[in-house]
Amino acid sequence: MKNKFLGLLVPLVLVFSLVSFNAFDRDEEEYQQASFFKIDSKGELVRPTNYRSWVYVGSPLTPNDLNNGKAAFPEFHNVYIDPVSYKHYKKTGKWRDGTILIKELVSVGGKAAASGNGYFMGDFIGLEATIKSKKHFSKEPGNWAYFSFTNPKGGTLANTSKPFETTQCNSCHNANAADDFVFTQHYPVLRAAKNVGENTVPENSGKR
Repeated sequence: MKNKFLGLLVPLVLVFSLVSFNAFDRDEEEYQQASFFKIDSKGELVRPTNYRSWVYVGSPLTPNDLNNGKAAFPEFHNVYIDPVSYKHYKKTGKWRDGTILIKELVSVGGKAAASGNGYFMGDFIGLEATIKSKKHFSKEPGNWAYFSFTNPKGGTLANTSKPFETTQCNSCHNANAADDFVFTQHYPVLRAAKNVGENTVPENSGKR
């Protein structure tokens, strides 16, 4: 009776294992192919509209006051990353092919509040994006490309954007970014998440 039971159990275990591995393969394939951006027939990036539901990682600010009145980027930069790429970064410590980061530009609206003096957000003034894609940007260093939907004269954002020339953004990221063209040194959320594990909640850490 015992041998008969074992004889039935072994095939069941094998079948279950095969099903599990196949399911894992499908999940991994879908995981890698998940896309949160669209490149149109002209090679332009279609402006993402749902990025505020993604993972928010921080809002760096380099105000004019601290840069002799001539800061290159005097506005707040609210940065979001698509959830699949964030999950992959937690799992592997690397930026997957297909990563997109959105940078929402917000003006400095004031320098005083009930809590004290500081820098406080004003109005939305622009939107930019960064994408890693070997398929679309195989000739770019690291396969990263950079886009802006911002209207220089203000007003409505553009619906599509051409990638910047390599010398405009990519070369600076290549020379100064800490982690594969991404300035993770300025984002404690990303520093804490790197390679921590796919299903692990990153803990706060003061490490750089």
